[in-house]
Amino acid sequence: MAEPIRVLVTGAAGQIAYSLLFGIAKGDVFGKEQPIALLLLDITPMMPVLEGVVMELQDCALPLLKEIVATDKEEVAFKDLDAAILVGSMPRREGMERKDLLKANVAIFKSQGAALDKYAKKTVKVAMRCGVPATQVKNVIIWGNHSSTQYPDVHHCIVNKSGSDVSCFDAVKDDAWLKGEFITTVQQRGAAVIKARKLSSAMSAAKAICDHMRELWSGTPQGEFTSMGVYSTGNSYGVPEDLVYSFPVHIKDKTWNIVDGLVINDFSRAKMEATAKELIEERDTAVEFLGV
Repeated sequence: MAEPIRVLVTGAAGQIAYSLLFGIAKGDVFGKEQPIALLLLDITPMMPVLEGVVMELQDCALPLLKEIVATDKEEVAFKDLDAAILVGSMPRREGMERKDLLKANVAIFKSQGAALDKYAKKTVKVAMRCGVPATQVKNVIIWGNHSSTQYPDVHHCIVNKSGSDVSCFDAVKDDAWLKGEFITTVQQRGAAVIKARKLSSAMSAAKAICDHMRELWSGTPQGEFTSMGVYSTGNSYGVPEDLVYSFPVHIKDKTWNIVDGLVINDFSRAKMEATAKELIEERDTAVEFLGV
């Protein structure tokens, strides 16, 4: 069996991590033959809760889970990592927009970024309408921010119906819905979950994190791409530089590359520019909070 890889999850006593850790430990992310050493980081007041999480993981008796380290010290948690999943942050509450969280979370991620640079290995990887299963829909794109301005773009999406690949617009046969209600539903999904649960998304967030990290680790399937927030500098779509912006990406050998050459119509261009404008404002606010 392979040597264990060291995987960090921050905010490990929180609700997203609680939904996430079991999937990592049983092989859903890094593979069914890859042993794991889990590093669990949280703030000091949460350590008693984190010990309960450790006990549950131990009770699961997962054969791939070779070691668990629970700590409130960054120098312990970030040491010699192979992969880091940074979940720990201030949660979003009802009535809050993403930008409302910036001030507290900028400080958290500044500290964690510095710890990654100082302690981790330098290879660390910081992932109905048609009546078909989600597995039959590919190449939906999310452009831009993780906020209510994000743009879910189906112009390049393919749906497999009855064994044949067709464009999303041909499969749905309702352009007005795709350009209206579909987009707003995705944009407002986080707020809708908070309104219903009185808590931010946890299960779906954990699933998305598993998918994200699995694709970073193992790559995207041939002919398919995924969407990830990546550095915008050098992109071919006219998105301003120096942003972390969601683009369609291919991943191979643990390296992502933005998918080039997709045709962008005027409708999509306007949506992409709107979310970029918000990201510029948030970037500048974050820089102001950092004092740099």
